[in-house]
Amino acid sequence: MITSVPRYIVWSTDRLQLDDPFQRRWLLKQTLTYGRAEDIRKLSLNEIALELDSLALPNEVYSLWKRYLEYRNVGN
Repeated sequence: MITSVPRYIVWSTDRLQLDDPFQRRWLLKQTLTYGRAEDIRKLSLNEIALELDSLALPNEVYSLWKRYLEYRNVGN
């Protein structure tokens, strides 16, 4: 699946192959780091939870998502 992405998230290309796991993780990292609320709403929280530790996010972004996902799972 090829998708186009906004320039404020990915500026080096205008299309990504989301069937490629590397490109999918890279887009996830870029979206969590540079995306707007409407971009982040489109992401799967389960995919974020699965990939979070492997994304090499900036510390502030990583800790925000880590705490959010822990909070989200408290009631489960």
